Amino acid sequence: MTALSTVSVARPALAAFAAMGIVWGTFAAVLPDLKLVLGVDEARLGLLMLMTPIAAVLAMLVAPAVGVALGRVALPLATATMALAFALPGQATASLLLFPVAMMACGAGTGLTDVLMNARVATLETQRNLQLMNLSHAAYSFGYAGGALLTGALRTAEWSPAWVMGAMSGVALMLALLSIERDGTIVGLAKPKDGSRGHLGLVPVIGGAIVLIAFMTENAAENWSALHIEKTLGGSPAEGAMGPALLALTMGFARLAGQGIASRTSPLLLLRAGAIISAVGALVAALASVPAMAYAGFFIMGIGSSVIAPTAFTLVGRYAPADARARAVARATLLGYFGYFFGPPTLGFLAGLFGLRAAFVFAAVMLLTILALAPLMIRRGSGAALAH
Repeated sequence: MTALSTVSVARPALAAFAAMGIVWGTFAAVLPDLKLVLGVDEARLGLLMLMTPIAAVLAMLVAPAVGVALGRVALPLATATMALAFALPGQATASLLLFPVAMMACGAGTGLTDVLMNARVATLETQRNLQLMNLSHAAYSFGYAGGALLTGALRTAEWSPAWVMGAMSGVALMLALLSIERDGTIVGLAKPKDGSRGHLGLVPVIGGAIVLIAFMTENAAENWSALHIEKTLGGSPAEGAMGPALLALTMGFARLAGQGIASRTSPLLLLRAGAIISAVGALVAALASVPAMAYAGFFIMGIGSSVIAPTAFTLVGRYAPADARARAVARATLLGYFGYFFGPPTLGFLAGLFGLRAAFVFAAVMLLTILALAPLMIRRGSGAALAH
């Protein structure tokens, strides 16, 4: 199958991944302005953002049921809901009570979309016998980079957070239209009525833990890199926006390369190498004395982090029973995105207590724990596959 036909098959999921990247890239790059308008420090900002994962987890718990109920339009509707939600935080900066509510809407839309789009990719991989996870996650990274870069330009033009987030929400909404397909039904979301194969085993749990660490460090770095460059290193708003953009661009290109590498390389080697490289990048960013050194750290971190989550998701789908693959991926997504949403607040609290450098050191330590989790996942998965 040619690259063009592969993209055509994956189009609905790619559109959803790109839309999510755009809204979160925008949020990361506009975060310094949101912090300024809200009048809070990093620790307080982290606390205000803590409502986001609560809503996201609740949405993820009901996402399989929503996917079954809405059928082929589940992914487009979830993506559109997420896009619209991200127009709200910029409008709610005048109130420390309304801002967390707006962030809850963002979390709910993102949580619902994330489960459904990863499950849709798992369905497409099974139906077409293709590797699509790296390509799909690359779309997120490129969307994130595009959102961050455009936001940096709009901030330089002195657009307010309300106008920036409103405009980028509109871009994501247009992408939601591209996620519509004739038959977008996600197979394997419903639990068997007779209770057979209802137990998914430990592979989604271990895979989810790996994704949790990957997303905790990746998303926290994306969300706090602009502040690190501007506050710790004295960079300008445009230089600050380059931090998350460079990280996302690097991950996007690395994931495109990983699309081919994944089929020729041991998953265990990919996970271990990715964890080590990413940890080194986080340490370089932590020790940076100028923005250029921080960029180098984010570049290295992006190369390593790029393969961790897609490889873990692919392994979860590979080792799950065919009729439960979407539920297994959904469970790993739920567990993994605890890291996606708790990462920024966690690093925010650490930054408030010890500084942003310490927060990036913590990210490096977390990444190295994957060296123990990866072989455990492979062993459990191989045993489960033999049992089936």
